[in-house]
Amino acid sequence: MQDWSIGIFEGDSPLNLLPAKGVRNPVLTRDDIHDLDAAFVADPFALRVGNRSHMFFEIYDRATDKGCIGHAASTDHRSWTYNGVVLTENFHLSYPFVFTHAGQFYMVPETRRTRQVRLYVADAFPTGWRQIATLLHEPLADPTPFLHDDRWWMYGCGPQNHDRLHLFHAGTLLGSWAEHPISPVISCDAGKARPAGRPTLWDDQLVRYAQDCRGGYGMGVRAFTITDLTPQRHRETQTPVDPFRRAPRQAWNMAGMHHIDPIEHDGRWLACVDGWSTQ
Repeated sequence: MQDWSIGIFEGDSPLNLLPAKGVRNPVLTRDDIHDLDAAFVADPFALRVGNRSHMFFEIYDRATDKGCIGHAASTDHRSWTYNGVVLTENFHLSYPFVFTHAGQFYMVPETRRTRQVRLYVADAFPTGWRQIATLLHEPLADPTPFLHDDRWWMYGCGPQNHDRLHLFHAGTLLGSWAEHPISPVISCDAGKARPAGRPTLWDDQLVRYAQDCRGGYGMGVRAFTITDLTPQRHRETQTPVDPFRRAPRQAWNMAGMHHIDPIEHDGRWLACVDGWSTQ
């Protein structure tokens, strides 16, 4: 099994990231999980709320053989304290995409095994999550919603082979959602189809992160600039820089990396990332 852990990278842009100075990576491992027998932790997403950062991530529970969602907190986005599991279901959960909209905290985790994309809201952030809607009846891996040009968009990977990227859109978060007329926007390319984190606005352009699965699952992350996104069109170009291109690999991420969630904090870009080694 791949042994995933979570680290913190930093840089002057979301396309130029190195291990954060003064941080001993990984910042979270399976050994930090005190309320269940964790096989690994992965897929970190974070929000900065006031003077605290909140990270949500997959914990793979050995006892149930499925994932659940954990929470950790930080004051500086560099050192983290694990607080516990905040969302479980009777099916596998991963990729807890958290975001804010209209004063509410939302999460769209991967719920692919239900053949649905589900929307959760926090009644008492950062805990107390409950499902309020089913956005799509599709078995999507790593569903990635975002608001752009006053319209909601969602990427998601087809259930097989990590090589088909589907695109959906809606006028409001609650829908109704429709598949883009040229979706899948990527077919038969495992090098750039599966989402790898939150789309990020940089230099007035939207950057999409994708997993590079050409050599197997979880081998790396690539970045693409979305140059045209309308209900009729979708175009993107690969950025000239791999966001981790110059990052030295350590024991915890020697085998691969497949996720990035960058935010601006104190004039720098700080990113929650994951990486794996073999057990």
